[in-house]
Amino acid sequence: MPDRSVFYISDGTGITAETFGNSILAQFAIQPRHVRRPFIDTVDKAWQVRREIAETAEREGHRPIVFITLVDDEVRAVLAGADADGKALVMDMFRTFVEPLEVEFGIKSNHRIGRFSDVARSQQYHARIEAINFALQHDDGQSARDLADADVILVGVSRCGKTPTSLYLAMQHGFKAANYPLIPEDFERGHLPRGLAPHKTKCFGLTIDPERLAQIRHERRPHSRYAALDNCRHEVRSAEAMMRREGIEWLSTTHKSIEEIATTILRDIRPDRLVY
Repeated sequence: MPDRSVFYISDGTGITAETFGNSILAQFAIQPRHVRRPFIDTVDKAWQVRREIAETAEREGHRPIVFITLVDDEVRAVLAGADADGKALVMDMFRTFVEPLEVEFGIKSNHRIGRFSDVARSQQYHARIEAINFALQHDDGQSARDLADADVILVGVSRCGKTPTSLYLAMQHGFKAANYPLIPEDFERGHLPRGLAPHKTKCFGLTIDPERLAQIRHERRPHSRYAALDNCRHEVRSAEAMMRREGIEWLSTTHKSIEEIATTILRDIRPDRLVY
């Protein structure tokens, strides 16, 4: 369905609307055009987007799907009017979820615009920033300093997904994740790098299908020994043998999303972080 558009409209960043909307749309075998319109916090801005929605409906011959997270009633009413006019299917996430919760809790919501409007006072936000800095400083074995402060140390061969997983854990969960590559010299020595030995209980391994690894490495260094399939097979086999020998838990990233990998790590390493 390339001729169908989905709008994500918010008075904040639009991340909540897009994340929720994408989760819903993933249930359908469609690939619509995505349009994010953040910071729609005035009636005038709302009318501009409503006109854009109407023009899109006329051009495509289908009414767009519109996910909104808007707390101002006047702004929300403008976008809701697109549904009443038959120009869009408007999914009002706040009205669907917030209003029933107001009834259940017996209190009114604070109608706060945006998830990050009070970051200066948010301990969780500052923890995420600190975790991101930690992940960047300890990416790809750059530093062995302060590894005692790590929540987890990801180990595995080059290009198996350690860096994006580390950053996701930091950004999404405020989790201090270092990552350390296992290289051929480690396999020859037959043990973990010296800097990791005192922190073995914090290590979690990532592995990957050798064929997939070769594809990824070919994109980075085409026709190199580094990307050769036989070399990838040797490295993956050696890394898995080392992790098994050292008693390090590990999983394959081949068919898993970053979100699935991160959640598995949290579940197995720090299950307490799944409750907050």
